[in-house]
Amino acid sequence: MNKHDTSIALATVHTSTRHDSAPKHVSGSAEYIDDMIEPAGTMHAYLALSTKPHAEIVSIDYAAVKASPGVIGVLTAEDIPGENDVSPSHKHDEPIFAIGKVHFWGQPLFAVVAETRDQARRAAHLAKVEYRDLEFVTSVRDAQAAGGKLVTEPLKLERGDVAAGMASASRRVKGSIEIGGQDHFYLEGQIAMAIPGEDEDVTVFASTQHPSEVQLMVAAVLAIRQHAVTVQIRRMGGGFGGKETQGNLFAAVAALAAKKWNRACKIRPDRDDDMTATGKRHDFVVDYDVGYDDSGKIHAVDAVYGARAGFSSDLSGPVTDRALFHADNAYWYPAVRVRSQPLYTNTVSNTAFRGFGGPQGMMAAERWIEDIAYDLGRDPLDIRKANFYGTTTDNVTPYHQTVGDNIIHRIVDELETSADYQARRKAVLAFNAENAILKKGIALTPVKFGISFTATWYNQAGALVHVYKDGSIHLSHGGTEMGQGLYIKVAQVVADAFGVGLDVVKIMATTTGKVPNTSATAASSGSDLNGMAAYDAARQIKERLTAHAAKLYECSEAEVVWVPGGIEAKGKFVGFAELAASGYMNRVQLSAAGFYQTPTIHWDRATGRGHPFYYFAYGASVTEVTIDTLTGEYTVDRVDVLHDVGRSLNPAIDIGQIEGGFVQGMGWLTTEELVWDAKGQLRTKAPSTYKIPLASDVPPIFNVKLAEWSVNAEPTIGRSKAVGEPPFMLAMSVVEALSMAVASVADYKIAPRLNTPVTPERVLMGCERLKREARG
Repeated sequence: MNKHDTSIALATVHTSTRHDSAPKHVSGSAEYIDDMIEPAGTMHAYLALSTKPHAEIVSIDYAAVKASPGVIGVLTAEDIPGENDVSPSHKHDEPIFAIGKVHFWGQPLFAVVAETRDQARRAAHLAKVEYRDLEFVTSVRDAQAAGGKLVTEPLKLERGDVAAGMASASRRVKGSIEIGGQDHFYLEGQIAMAIPGEDEDVTVFASTQHPSEVQLMVAAVLAIRQHAVTVQIRRMGGGFGGKETQGNLFAAVAALAAKKWNRACKIRPDRDDDMTATGKRHDFVVDYDVGYDDSGKIHAVDAVYGARAGFSSDLSGPVTDRALFHADNAYWYPAVRVRSQPLYTNTVSNTAFRGFGGPQGMMAAERWIEDIAYDLGRDPLDIRKANFYGTTTDNVTPYHQTVGDNIIHRIVDELETSADYQARRKAVLAFNAENAILKKGIALTPVKFGISFTATWYNQAGALVHVYKDGSIHLSHGGTEMGQGLYIKVAQVVADAFGVGLDVVKIMATTTGKVPNTSATAASSGSDLNGMAAYDAARQIKERLTAHAAKLYECSEAEVVWVPGGIEAKGKFVGFAELAASGYMNRVQLSAAGFYQTPTIHWDRATGRGHPFYYFAYGASVTEVTIDTLTGEYTVDRVDVLHDVGRSLNPAIDIGQIEGGFVQGMGWLTTEELVWDAKGQLRTKAPSTYKIPLASDVPPIFNVKLAEWSVNAEPTIGRSKAVGEPPFMLAMSVVEALSMAVASVADYKIAPRLNTPVTPERVLMGCERLKREARG
């Protein structure tokens, strides 16, 4: 090919390119684990779950289970050659199968292995289990009342003199906010298939965001070395954090059965059992005390963040840490003290979820902004702007990191103008004055979100790039694809680096056999880390080919110029395929392992100080709603978003992430409600009782724009910024708009203080409560 060949479909970064699997997604041909051809003789496993929230196990009779048709055997803790534990925090507090005691309704007791999935599922319900009941707690308040037992060490962040700050404040507000949890409701549920190999070898296909952790867990359970375990995943049907640690259990059970009977084994729970047995977003109750002055400026904040952690540690420590990291959202607190409280409860152990505790921390911050605004009779936007971090001063976070890239002022000002916020707010006030039943609300909320793993060692990535003799490229890296477009972005980086089309780059499944010791695809870091690692691998190969070309064409390396489709050397164009073939014939290494580690970050948890985030992503949203004060029903009428992704690697993918993140965040804050009954059983465990947003819930007017002028101040890949988690918090504006609509029934003189999720029932109860309080 030559540089004038118009058939070359160059896919440079910073251009909109469709998701690599988009045609397969819409045609139904994308292969997920349950679509894979099963090896002959594949067995199927199914978990038997406890029906008590907290109890001693007196006895289990397996006779009926073993006699059930098709049953091959039963797996219990006694069948585990290694560790009966899949705790990601390595505290050895999360057994695969319960021993002696169960700590939540739905805890796995054993697994049935049968010839078919239906046979295993039916047999799993036949065991006769005798329990001795114990006291249990399921809510944050109950856990606090019971003594506040913690599952992991709490964190405190403190800066400034809180007592002096409170004393200097002319006004003070105390209160609490209950922030509900959320089920991940990934479309593809948890699933794993294990295929035994010779000696100790086992290959595991797992729907996981963290293949290397699954590898580690399976190796520990089987009491073998990690090199004997290969974990592979091409794509997930959604993850959202629910497959960062929760897939460990299913992969371990599949591998355990596969090695015990030397046959492939697959495990896939029903949706009900998946929702019952796997962790969720943490519920929080935040108790706060805030001092401020007559202008609305905050002087001091003191808050405790109680979280329903569940029965084991899982990731509750890091999640509640990150809630504190985002207790400020975009606001400067002259004096601040915030403390986490990861509480033991007799519920499934909660886990990572998009935002990783940050949304709960930010939602609390918006609550006291709201309290201040209604106390002073001001537009909450005025209070927000009065408390924004500065750009040169008043810009140190509670964890002592300086906010050096602050663009929230410009983001908010531009959105306020483009969304016509001020005129629309006046129209909303006029509408409410004229209508007794229907009420409107409008709100503009900001987002500042820190990007990096706070566990510093996770901020690394590897990639493997091969160039073949025909110029085709094989790309592997440690990131996982769960629909978010990571694979296409990294492929764009590699194609752009070599100046070739995307059709030249083969995107390979993520496997621990290609790239070792990978970090979870989480913390919005997938593109940052894996894009840079892949670029590093491409750079190495390009440097070798540049040196080869200089020698071959008898010129200096500076005279070898990479252009679209190949190189130019001394005025001669050489296509990439020709260059690759020439490199091979001259014994040039055409393969490279790339690596990247995020620079400058550090964190000391013991002192609560450091620079845990490489940079911040910013955004803002305006939401307008209408409520019916007689029923509590409401509509989200219009949403406007301006979001900062730096210099976007792929604007189409990023806008999709923003839209999806907003709607998922809106679901968390409005319709998705987790309910445990008096017996300790989760009742919202299926789509019939747990309500995620529908297509009809998407705002009819939904304007999403990128801050195209933004360029990351840090040298990230293409100067882009992360987009996975930050947009989720844009949905806070929905809650604040609903709050304004509810507050209108009391002439905006009483803070509405709506807990989340703000269901229609809570809107109705909020209206009735404010009417009563207004009457005195």
